[in-house]
Amino acid sequence: MSSTGSEKLEGGWFPYPPSRPVRLIPPIVLAYIGDSIYEIAVRQYLISLPNLRPHHLHRKATSLVSAKAQSRILSFLEPILTEEEHDIVRQGRNAKSGSIPKNADVLEYRHATAFESLVGYLYYAGQHKRLQELIKLAIDYMESPAES
Repeated sequence: MSSTGSEKLEGGWFPYPPSRPVRLIPPIVLAYIGDSIYEIAVRQYLISLPNLRPHHLHRKATSLVSAKAQSRILSFLEPILTEEEHDIVRQGRNAKSGSIPKNADVLEYRHATAFESLVGYLYYAGQHKRLQELIKLAIDYMESPAES
């Protein structure tokens, strides 16, 4: 990889490519990896801040990764998504997860799954610049005083 980091990374950050092309990965599976990728981004963001007390980190992370937060993030991002990204979101929103949400209503949970599917898709499609852009917008939106 070049020092500019501008190259497209196929399949992710580690030497374990997906078993099939990204467009053939089920939305729930994309949400599975997307949940982790978004969590890492949030944790890295929080560690960049001056307050590193573990309880504060956990509480703040929870406020950014909850289904309710992810649902709000998706609503915020939808106007700037590409047609392809809208398609991924729609598939993620309509996917049947087989589990019942514990701390969110069904609609929030489906929107959160759609957001996580989008993150997973961008990750496996190697669209890391776009992924970084959307996550930065998401965190900035959730951290803005109007959203607190």
